[in-house]
Amino acid sequence: MEEENKETSVRHFLELIKKSRRGKLKIYIGMSAGVGKTYRMLQESQALLRNGVDICIGYVETHNRAETHALLNTIPLIPRKSIYYRGKEIEEMDLKAILNRHPEVVIVDELAHTNAEGSKNGKRWQDVLDLLEAGISVISAVNIQHLESINEEVQAITGIAVTERIPDKILEAADEIVNIDLTADELITRLKEGKIYDQSKIERALGNFFQSDKILQLRELALKEVVHQVERKILSEIPKSIKLRPEKFLACISSNPETAGVVIRKTARLASYYRSPWMVLYVQSDSESMERIKLDKQRHLINHFKLATELGAELVKIKSNHITQTIIDMASQKEVTTICIGKPHLNIFQVILRTAIFNGLLKNLASKDIDLVILS
Repeated sequence: MEEENKETSVRHFLELIKKSRRGKLKIYIGMSAGVGKTYRMLQESQALLRNGVDICIGYVETHNRAETHALLNTIPLIPRKSIYYRGKEIEEMDLKAILNRHPEVVIVDELAHTNAEGSKNGKRWQDVLDLLEAGISVISAVNIQHLESINEEVQAITGIAVTERIPDKILEAADEIVNIDLTADELITRLKEGKIYDQSKIERALGNFFQSDKILQLRELALKEVVHQVERKILSEIPKSIKLRPEKFLACISSNPETAGVVIRKTARLASYYRSPWMVLYVQSDSESMERIKLDKQRHLINHFKLATELGAELVKIKSNHITQTIIDMASQKEVTTICIGKPHLNIFQVILRTAIFNGLLKNLASKDIDLVILS
């Protein structure tokens, strides 16, 4: 199954390459070093070669990992250039040589890398932008801790200041983002087996960065970032008529003080969990006009309106005697996915009398793919 997913990913990226003269960007992202980003890039390179794509390695850092290094021999390599800086010889990616060779696709590892002084660009991500503008597609990799917008959050988790960072716009410009995910236990096992660093660095790594709680938090950041980028892509690229609707909640309240507060608070929790917008709807029938309901109920109602606003809801008040239809119309108009109502405080005779109305509501909502939640 995993092999099928890889082949599908390769075919999809191949299709993207052919669609535009500007190069396409694919980024492998992970929670830390050692999850297998470079390995997967090289695996994809081999698959693209088998599909007849002109692909080269512009820069790959294997960190002397045997399983990663073994994949290098079968893929064309553009030699690095040497730069002398402060008496030392430093090897950097040769941007000019890649542009001259002009492959269809180039592998560029370590996206957040800072180039040596004397290079055309200060950062490798700027080199990648040059390659894309020249019509060369790029496959790259980066760890989540190098993302600019969450730099402070990462430092709070790890206690380490990350100086090499990429702007968020680079991820936003990517045509594809793939998260390489491992559990904390799997990553620590790889470290202990010597698959990430050599033996001299393992104990120090276990005492610092490679701790389960830190890995888990970084893993969450990586997963959230990929989800965010996928959602952005869906909103911008998939026609409204065929894409999945984002969650949106509608809480329906009455002047009943026993249920309104519960409905508002529980809907707020649901909306928070799904990170979704939500609304509170109060339909005022003639029987609930301010002239007919008691003052204490009026005060409760006003307080509930205030509570809804404080919790971030959009408050809507409508006068109508056709409560069920008003709810349905509002849900359709606002593209609501879930309607939340309170547990009805009715005796059995009232339930029997109103069964037809309730059934009508259910049928109408079902036809519009809207869920109904009765909150206890």
